[in-house]
Amino acid sequence: MSDTSFRSLRLLAGLTAIITLSACSNLGGQSTADSDKADVTGVSQLTAEKIFASDTFSIDRPAPTRWLEDGSGYTTLEQSNSADGRDIVRYHPETNERTVLVSAEQLTPKGKSKALDIANYVWSDDGDKVLIFTNTKRSWRTHTLGDYWVLDRSNNELRQLGGNAPESTLQFAKFNPQGTKVAFVMQNNIYVQDLSSFTISALTSDGSDTIVNGTFDWVNEEEFFLRDGFRWSPDGQHIAYWQLDTEGTPVFTMINNTDELYPTLKEFPYPKVGETNAAMRIGVMPAGGGQTKWMDIPGDPRQHYLVRMNWAGNSEKLLIQQLTRKQHINRAFISDIETGRSQELLRESTDSWAEYVDDIHFLNDGREFTWLSERSGYRHIYRVHRDTGRTTAITRGNWDVVEVLRVNEENGWVYFIASPETPLERYLFRASLDGSGRLERLTPDMDGTHSYSISQDAKYAEHTFSSVNQVPVTNMISLPDHEVIRTVVDNNEVQQAVEQVQKQPVEFFRVEARDGLELDGYIMKPTDFDPSKEYPILFYVYGEPWGQTVANRWGGSLYLWHTMLTQQGYIVASIDNRGTKSPRGFDWRRSIYKNLGVVTVRDQYDALQQMLERWDFIDESRVGIWGHSGGGSQTLNALFRYPDSYHMGMALAPVPDLTLYDTIYQERYSGLLPESAERYKETSAITHAENLEGDLLLVHGTGDDNVHFQGSERLVNELIKHGKQFEFFAYPNRSHGIYEGEGTTLHLRTMMTEFVKENLPAGERSSSEQ
Repeated sequence: MSDTSFRSLRLLAGLTAIITLSACSNLGGQSTADSDKADVTGVSQLTAEKIFASDTFSIDRPAPTRWLEDGSGYTTLEQSNSADGRDIVRYHPETNERTVLVSAEQLTPKGKSKALDIANYVWSDDGDKVLIFTNTKRSWRTHTLGDYWVLDRSNNELRQLGGNAPESTLQFAKFNPQGTKVAFVMQNNIYVQDLSSFTISALTSDGSDTIVNGTFDWVNEEEFFLRDGFRWSPDGQHIAYWQLDTEGTPVFTMINNTDELYPTLKEFPYPKVGETNAAMRIGVMPAGGGQTKWMDIPGDPRQHYLVRMNWAGNSEKLLIQQLTRKQHINRAFISDIETGRSQELLRESTDSWAEYVDDIHFLNDGREFTWLSERSGYRHIYRVHRDTGRTTAITRGNWDVVEVLRVNEENGWVYFIASPETPLERYLFRASLDGSGRLERLTPDMDGTHSYSISQDAKYAEHTFSSVNQVPVTNMISLPDHEVIRTVVDNNEVQQAVEQVQKQPVEFFRVEARDGLELDGYIMKPTDFDPSKEYPILFYVYGEPWGQTVANRWGGSLYLWHTMLTQQGYIVASIDNRGTKSPRGFDWRRSIYKNLGVVTVRDQYDALQQMLERWDFIDESRVGIWGHSGGGSQTLNALFRYPDSYHMGMALAPVPDLTLYDTIYQERYSGLLPESAERYKETSAITHAENLEGDLLLVHGTGDDNVHFQGSERLVNELIKHGKQFEFFAYPNRSHGIYEGEGTTLHLRTMMTEFVKENLPAGERSSSEQ
């Protein structure tokens, strides 16, 4: 299930279509290092208020870095000293030379006293113009609607785009490669505005409630991260775009009881498992207007997904990726924009689900491109010849490429994240593009998780490091030597506060499932731990393909909350069952196909049994489990399938019946209806709800447009039918993350804390007391 906690897993990934620059507080070119000692008085003993209602442990993050194409440095945003607003500032990564490229004064509209509030900004290719995204609001789950302004730096003219468009209705505005025009989407149609005359031309006119041009519906935005639905050709003469027809897709209705005197309704197309998807097609039209040429991609458009589209290294062809509805085959087509004729270039086929490829970079004057594939049993980088489909491996081995960060063709390197030795950590590597197999690890020996923003020429990077004991620290470094140039954000005061907290060290370990497969885990022991005593244990679970809970990285507020529980006499642990987003190869990830809630929870149970055999200090009569979203679903299955082993659970925003979730996510992992109907029944928690014996806290937001409140309501009815007592809390009009509204996060965590203490009582027991 989609979970804000794991998107960056997914929401946490990557959840927004834009980078909200205003959320970042630190200056891009200045270090936040402070020689003064932080006041950490009283933080040794944690409380929910200290964790969730104070800034004691609030992490500063670097302002987003925009590396410039010409290698002159990077740009960031800083508060202006002379106007009400922010400047766009360039820094040289090595010398730290600072230049204001665009001042807040330049971004202040005539007659206004305040500069535009910058949510995002984009440079034209020549750097003469900058596009400002402001006054944003949500489309579906992300802020893709807003107003756009363009500043011409040659004459200092600031103009709003869109003509008489209603406020906050423009989406995805972008310059053509020549910087003379801007295309954008408004109310499901595509427009082009000339930047000399400012005249607007409508390129499509059939956009409506059901015909969507240049953007996407809810499910494609959420599950394929498809938001911006059009692409300028390299020569600026054409625009390629997606069109969706949502006619026939069932409409989901949500009720808002809190904001008006009478309830209001929110309705949107949302295809649940087995229901009708939107039809998708891709067309190309002249940028000056004219007829669309639709690409001839085989297959029923409602039974296939067009998941990615790129200009194929020139202005004559497109590279289009198409998934079957079952998602077991990903086919890459080369399409001719004049004829629409499409030729299959390569395909990835599996018995479960195939992955589409985000990290495509064209090489050799467009004649080749990079590709990610799991065909070897592990995710690796390949070169593909555009005309023949011939592939050449760039990386090899029994380990996964996690993410491609930068391709530097000039020097012949591809830079990527991997961790061949342990799935718990992340490091920077580079490999030779020539396929020779040359591989270099660039990250020094610092156990933990490393992330990078790499300059265009790959000479510099912004490097962020964290571990279970270290809050994130960001440095500007040189590459490939990885030498620190300066500290950008050190979070020293937070680190001092963390070091004052009374705690036992986090211990990583492995246990075996019943078939011998090793599972990663961590354990946090009580601060006054005595190995001769027995303690209650609370497991934190996610367990689905979009999250990894066991990792050597800073765990933020949840880690601190778990630490608070250890101060109160609890053991806290987590296990990554098979199928989680861990770089352990194809078989690991695909082994849960059609078995979510069965094999996933069986692994959790097996791990518990192994831990009980290994450690006498775990009280097998006091075992709890909790999770959010997919973790909420796993929590329910643990309680219902193994009622003798799990005595308490907290399920936040779960999917108790998998047929209630959307087509793209759930059919990918659980199969299609009707052929997989029995698997849906078996893997859904509601089927086994009558087995509940322990104490259950069920929490859901009524405004959850992702994992609908409907599922928890159905579970409530099933539990009532079987006479099962439980606690149920509905947060009015909160979304999937359950965070909106003043005091919500503190209220939720306080409620969870009290539920743990009441139903999984702390206090060590000697073996003689059992």
